[in-house]
Amino acid sequence: MEDILLIDAVERFLNGEMSPEEKIYFEDLRKNNPELDQAVVEQSIFLQNLGKYSKQRNFQQALQNVEGKLVKEGFISRDTPEPGKVVFLWQKYKKTIAVAACIAGVVSIFMSSLVGSVKTTKNEAGLTPLVVKLNEKVDAQVAKTKNLEGKVRDLETATPVAVKQRLESKFRATGFMIDAGNNYLITNAHVANEAKNHLIVENNNGEQFTAKVVYLNPENDIAIIKIIDPNFKKLGPLPYNFRKNDANLGEQIFVLGFPKQEIVYTEGYISAKNGYQMDTSFCQLVTQANVGNSGSPVINKNGEIVGVISSRETNDAGVVFAVKSVNIFRAADNVSKKDKKENIKISGSNKLRGLSRENQITKMSDYVFMIKGN
Repeated sequence: MEDILLIDAVERFLNGEMSPEEKIYFEDLRKNNPELDQAVVEQSIFLQNLGKYSKQRNFQQALQNVEGKLVKEGFISRDTPEPGKVVFLWQKYKKTIAVAACIAGVVSIFMSSLVGSVKTTKNEAGLTPLVVKLNEKVDAQVAKTKNLEGKVRDLETATPVAVKQRLESKFRATGFMIDAGNNYLITNAHVANEAKNHLIVENNNGEQFTAKVVYLNPENDIAIIKIIDPNFKKLGPLPYNFRKNDANLGEQIFVLGFPKQEIVYTEGYISAKNGYQMDTSFCQLVTQANVGNSGSPVINKNGEIVGVISSRETNDAGVVFAVKSVNIFRAADNVSKKDKKENIKISGSNKLRGLSRENQITKMSDYVFMIKGN
């Protein structure tokens, strides 16, 4: 029954009888599996040959029926007729016989070409080599059909990759990778708190992935989230390092974030070693930051993360506060102590050191993400 259903599916596809949705799905299966496509082509040729063979057999049977009817009615005889009867029959039925002769000649030529290289002696089973050869071809095609059926069944029963609907989010912020091997990102606690129902991470190509919060520290405005989407492909080792001590006063920095629906670059400098009201967990920057920059990485010229954008001074344009990078290490340690299953390994590299700013941005872009939620 399954073989019949498979053959029926192929025939409906070749005859254009599939619905648009079925046709798109079937063509996608063929595009993604060359063996499946080749098998469908072979199945199509096989069905065409069977159709031709069936027409020839039906035509041959029709000729035999005509001959039998003529013999039964006495118009012709299978024995050699007398000379006078031959002349009579020729005069009376020469047009019909001429047409029949032409048809018989065509059939004879076709059958001769088909059997030309095959001996007509029968084997032990009573089958001629022609029948044996045809049986072998049919058996081979049946095996290919079964193999095709198995592959189609495997593809159909496999878990389909669902077309994700883009999340309608209430907010947009930024986060960046701190452990590429285990898909951990850092962002702000106030950002993670905004996601009541769904938390989505979106890369620079617009692809969205589900995530969860594994650590939250509102006091330092730090949150660690983890990408848990099975469709996310892990990135290579981090191209940047994390600074464990304070940044220097006047040190030049740049920021990458998502204040709009694309990654945005800004630059500035460290203007104070402490944050608002001398909070030692933060430092003060002079740079441009907007809504959506929360959670953005603050990077120095050597490619070191020195902080995470947290907030801006509402009464002083250009003044921004960032969580110092040492708090990232503290947060990762707290997660590992609290839950042994969540083992965060922060191990960066100095691949950005000595590169031009353009190349630094290019290498970092894949590791900086838009954070969305609702």
